[in-house]
Amino acid sequence: MAATCIGFVLSQWQGQFEGRLVTAADDAYDAARRIWNGMIDRKPTLIARCVSADDVRAAVKLARAEQMPVSVRGGGHGVAGTAVCDGGIMIDLSAMKSIRVDPVVREAIAAPGVLWGEFDRATQTHGLATTGGQVSHTGIAGLTLGGGLGYLMGKHGATCDNLLSVDIVTADGEMLTASPEENPDLFWAVRGAGANFGVVTSFRYRLHPLSQVLAGLLLHPRERARELIAFHREFLASSPDELDTTIGFLNSPEGAPLIGIVAVYAGAVSEGERILAPLRKFGPPVADLVRPMPSPRSKAC
Repeated sequence: MAATCIGFVLSQWQGQFEGRLVTAADDAYDAARRIWNGMIDRKPTLIARCVSADDVRAAVKLARAEQMPVSVRGGGHGVAGTAVCDGGIMIDLSAMKSIRVDPVVREAIAAPGVLWGEFDRATQTHGLATTGGQVSHTGIAGLTLGGGLGYLMGKHGATCDNLLSVDIVTADGEMLTASPEENPDLFWAVRGAGANFGVVTSFRYRLHPLSQVLAGLLLHPRERARELIAFHREFLASSPDELDTTIGFLNSPEGAPLIGIVAVYAGAVSEGERILAPLRKFGPPVADLVRPMPSPRSKAC
């Protein structure tokens, strides 16, 4: 789109935004288009920095009117980089940060710019949690709409299993609520494949009482990987739903090759100590960092 056309679009549309339309001429442009995967270097023609659902509606209508490709950024953590497009409009939701927790009905309503670390802190205040991202700076939006795997999924299901409703802007710029009772087909679609059905401006989640977990990292030398993985597989065959484990290869700060298991037991700590005892004794590990901690403790990455 030529500079003169961009100027015309700005003059026609900026007044409809509470937020801001950013172009390559703005000092904020490069920071606004940057996402977690530094290998992605796409350049949208416009970045709509939305601060409300009305801004999202305006951005969708702008894209339709100007026939521009659209990408949507929540947390910007998706490794494929689909949050940012070339030559289109990036609808940036990262400034939409509201979180409301109702500890009586055990529900939370959160905006699409919220990150899992922020969500966890808000719910932990009330001794509540839901299945969320394993990395604290993953956005709630992308993970939820993709189904959502997390440390609590054995006991409470995937993130989308705990989604109660969404407010969503459809491709024609209309705002709908989708839930099991209202627009149920759309609700079914966004629970796992929602990236292509509209722009979600609000998520309502079911929460569960959980103030503490027994969790941490078990580290072993890399040369023990084969026997550790075999033991881990046998160990999981009889493990309860309250236990979630993740196994992976990593290096120590000094560069030593390691294999590690992250274990999270979402139940009584005393029972978790008993359940995890065989896994913690195997080897033994070169480091056992498992301990009681606040739930669910997403981590930085």
